[in-house]
Amino acid sequence: MPDRFFKFLTLLAILLSSTPAHALTVEVEAPAEIKALLTKHLETARAARQGEKPDADEFERLRRQSDQTARDLLATEGYFSPRIETTVERKGDDWRVDYRVDPGARTIVRSVKLTFDGGLKTRPNAAALRSRIEGGFLLRPGMPFRQADWHAAKLAVLRPLLGTRYPAARLAASEAHIDPAARAADLTLTIDSGPPFFYGEPVIRGTRRYPVSVARNLNPAKPGKPFRQQDLLDYQMALEASGYYAQAMVHIDPDPARAAAVPIYVDVVERPEKQFSTGVGMSTDTGPRVQAGWLTRDVGDRGLRLKLDARVEANQQAGSAELAWPRTSAGYENSIGTQLREADIKGQKTRSTTFAARRNRTRGRIETTLSLQYQTERQTIGDVLNAHNQALTANYAWTHRTVGRAFYPRSGHVLTLQGGGAAAALLSDTSFIRLYGRYTQFFRAGENGRLILRGEAGGVLADTRDGIPTDFLFRAGGDNSVRGYAYQSLGRTLVGGVAAVRYLATGSVEYNYFFSRNWGAAVFVDAGDAADSPGQLSPVFGYGVGARYRSPVGPVNLDVAYGEATRAFRLHFSLGVSF
Repeated sequence: MPDRFFKFLTLLAILLSSTPAHALTVEVEAPAEIKALLTKHLETARAARQGEKPDADEFERLRRQSDQTARDLLATEGYFSPRIETTVERKGDDWRVDYRVDPGARTIVRSVKLTFDGGLKTRPNAAALRSRIEGGFLLRPGMPFRQADWHAAKLAVLRPLLGTRYPAARLAASEAHIDPAARAADLTLTIDSGPPFFYGEPVIRGTRRYPVSVARNLNPAKPGKPFRQQDLLDYQMALEASGYYAQAMVHIDPDPARAAAVPIYVDVVERPEKQFSTGVGMSTDTGPRVQAGWLTRDVGDRGLRLKLDARVEANQQAGSAELAWPRTSAGYENSIGTQLREADIKGQKTRSTTFAARRNRTRGRIETTLSLQYQTERQTIGDVLNAHNQALTANYAWTHRTVGRAFYPRSGHVLTLQGGGAAAALLSDTSFIRLYGRYTQFFRAGENGRLILRGEAGGVLADTRDGIPTDFLFRAGGDNSVRGYAYQSLGRTLVGGVAAVRYLATGSVEYNYFFSRNWGAAVFVDAGDAADSPGQLSPVFGYGVGARYRSPVGPVNLDVAYGEATRAFRLHFSLGVSF
């Protein structure tokens, strides 16, 4: 019995496998661009790809729909008089459909007419904007007419209005008149800009912990200023970067009735008032690192921020306290602070105390800092140097940054210029002027590469280095200086250590190639030196290769460099994680 049943199943399988399968085959004969479009969208072609088995009625429905779809698709491409031949062949239960398509001549844009309404028509100073819109219209006489291009041109014509002072702009009317006999399209467009908008007062919602003035003072769009979409984006970024708000959303309601003083709606989600943070890290410059910080954001119910930090590394330790005021309506952030620091780097031991008052301002891509700083320092190097230094300095720093927030930027630059000085008559042991500059440029190099050029130079103008705190002098070498040499090992060599000097010059050329979004490799050449006079600068070179990893918590760099002067290889590694 089981043997007979097995034979029966085998016979049934043979009969089923020999039964002809129902099939639908579709072929399109047309120019390549048209063929791809029709093959993708025709109902019969879609049914064939999905393996459908239509009966006679269903097949006839698909065929009729496909004929109309073909004409509609060709019309969107500017072919309004095509010839479409459809051949249907049926063999048993199988269908075959052949399309032969001659799209004919493409319709050409014959004329374009733009008319304006609203403030863009009536304001006397709007002529330049009207001309820019007309000159930048994407479709021009003589160009092929495609529905997608026509749609894109209509959207693009509003962008320069919506992004500036006309956020209520709209298309009042649009028409593409097709002349099939002439194969020509006449385009007309009426653009209603609406009235020009000007800012009113911000309406701030969601504030419970911090004064409303904190959010109001971050507003770059002062009342009466013409509307500009970028202002709202800048306002939102300033709110999120202030440290007071976890989220922020800034927008307006483009109601023409309120155009003269449109309110700015600001919705914020505040950060907790108090925050404790810890972090660990590792660097071949300063060894393993642990740090902790405590922050309160509303001292005295005035939005003042008090921040306490402690940082312990293998070669240096530091503790600091800073009290910072919220940003003023003029864009300034003021702070006062103190720091205690101990370091033992390449035999130079320093213990310093610093008191500082700072005023910082960020406007677009430029950040400036003006500071007044008093520093005392005890410095020793073996048995050859034991000094006590002090200086009251006025300092100015200017930074221009175009690289954005990417871990590994592929274009843009960072330029930093610093200047400062002290006078012996004002709580300083020595009169001096300190100048410093650093420039880093990023270039795209192919699809997955980048080229990095870096240079820095500094000098201290003084009769002697004696009495100048170490922080105002220079040494070179290390991860971000001249790789292949120990951290701050290039300077004035003494018995027992390396002392800081008055002049610095370093440079670097590096190429990175990223194999994936997160992993890349590097090759580089670094050079530089630090000395007590420009004539004593004698650059040493470092050559190497490395790995780059874009981790979730920050960039990880691992380099192996050969120091030409030391004739030795050195590992350079950096990683940091905050909690």
